[in-house]
Order: sequence, then C-alpha cells, then structure tokens
Amino acid sequence: MKTLILCGGKGTRAYPHTLEVPKPLLDVGDRPVLRHVMEIYARQGFTDFVLSAGYRADLIRTFAHDLPSAWSVEVVDTGADTGTAGRVLGCASSIDSTFMATYGDGLGAVDIKGLLAFHHAHGGAMTVTAVPLPSPYGTLEWDANGRVLRFQEKPRLHDHWINAGFFVIEQRALDLWKGEDLERDVLPALAAAGELYAYRHSGFWRSMDTYKDALELSAYCRKGDGPWTILPDAESSSQELLASSDRISPGGSST
Repeated sequence: MKTLILCGGKGTRAYPHTLEVPKPLLDVGDRPVLRHVMEIYARQGFTDFVLSAGYRADLIRTFAHDLPSAWSVEVVDTGADTGTAGRVLGCASSIDSTFMATYGDGLGAVDIKGLLAFHHAHGGAMTVTAVPLPSPYGTLEWDANGRVLRFQEKPRLHDHWINAGFFVIEQRALDLWKGEDLERDVLPALAAAGELYAYRHSGFWRSMDTYKDALELSAYCRKGDGPWTILPDAESSSQELLASSDRISPGGSST
C-alpha cells in the first residue's frame, strides 16, 4: 500500500529557516523530519512512498535520491501554491484504490497496522487519526478555598481531539473532494457525508510547526531514537468507531 506524504508547503511559521529549505527538510536530530516520518511507516513494513512536493521540489527530489534503495519513492511536483487538498488530487494517478497519507512534519508513534485494521472494519471512505489536544499552556487545579493543589505543564486535553494526519483514504473519497484545503474543506465535507471516521491515538504525537518545535523534537533524539519510534501496546483493541463530528477539530498542518 502506498503512502502519500504532503511536503510541498512553504513553512511560513518556521521562517526564516524555510527561506531556502522546505520545512519537511529541517533537521530533527541528525536527519530531516521527513525522513523520520517515512521511517515510521518503513519500520512497520510500508516502504512505497509518493512525496507530494511543491515549494523547492528540487530539494525534495535530491533528498529522495539518498533514501534506502529498498524503498520505492516517487516525487510529484504539485505546485508551490497548491493547497493540501490539491496536493492529494495532484497525485491521484500515482496512488492506489486504498492509500495512506500524512503530513511531512508530524511525528507520532502510530500503530499503522492497527489504523488500517480499524479503517477496513468501518467501511467508510476515509479515516483520520485523532489525538488529544496538546495545551500550549500549563494548567492549575485548586481546592474550594482557592489553594493551588497542582500545576500541570502543557497537559493533553482528552476532552478535545484534533486531526494528527496519518490518514487512510479510499479512491472513492476523491469524488467528495471539495475545495483546496484538506482541513477546512475536505474533512468537513466527508464528515457531512458520513464517510469520515476517527482512529484514536493516545501515544506520542507532535507536529513540527515552528523552528522551536524542531529544536524540541531534536532534544528527544539526544536521549535515543525519539518516542515516535515506540509503539503503544495493543492500541487498536480499545478503538471506537467515531463518526467525524464536533469532537474532532481540524488540527493538522499546512505543509
């Protein structure tokens, strides 16, 4: 099964480090974050990739030349200013009847085989991996007298779930593709049609939106291979079929 990776955006939130280099090629540890994303799939046996490039597509092609020879990698230039939905459509001739897709800058310890099993079980046109919303702020808890009991640094808010990428898509979903933006246009349209389901992932996930994120993810690599390489135990066994609804926020990336 092929994996389509969106890696054509300009990465403006990581400016000025993306003036000459597309964000997926910014390093996390000793190699580009895009390489880490591909290794998440390759480590689980999925090594057939389509890279949907755009901004500095030439550098994505150069990167692809240095990947393991056992991997199959096709780079498709879908245009520098194309939206995320358009980047998927631009690769339609290179993908299969069922394919996986993700962003080129999101790292997660996602059980890909569990994700696929969940997708095939519900019969919908598309599955999105959902993760608890990471709070950008620390939270306080206090007693009836206002005395602070606990301070929790940037907790994950399990009452709110967001789009983390790691999709499984049927070709027939492309018939419902509307607009240029995957998060604002396509996912709501599929949800309205009853064709979008959510696979819940409670393990490690982090999006590399800014250069600060790249530095923080790199810090993980100083302690080992990174938490995105360690799969949760039997994650798929506790999955529920969640019809996409107000419990899932767009989230994701503009890459």
